[in-house]
Amino acid sequence: MTRVKYGPASRRRRKKISKMAKGQRAGRSKWHRITMESVNKALAYGTRDRRAKKRDFRRMWILRISNACKELDISYSKFIKALTDAKIKLNRKLLADIALNDRPAFKKLVESTKKK
Repeated sequence: MTRVKYGPASRRRRKKISKMAKGQRAGRSKWHRITMESVNKALAYGTRDRRAKKRDFRRMWILRISNACKELDISYSKFIKALTDAKIKLNRKLLADIALNDRPAFKKLVESTKKK
């Protein structure tokens, strides 16, 4: 019976990992064990930071809306409550964009919520 060494499969597996480590320095792209560790860590960081990015953007949008509301003498929480009561369905991303780039429209939005 001939001996089986799994050469092509092992090489394919290692090559896949080394492709993922492309651009990393020193042993992180040369030595298989260190490459495996750095790639796994990078994938974990990527997953973690994609979630963190969503949190950070939402926080930024809320800050922008809050600052624009303060200029118009209304608190953020009261403004959001008034929007929901008035059945105005705008998400925070859009509200932040309006607050930043179109002050007159944001002012009209605040006034329309104050009336009700």
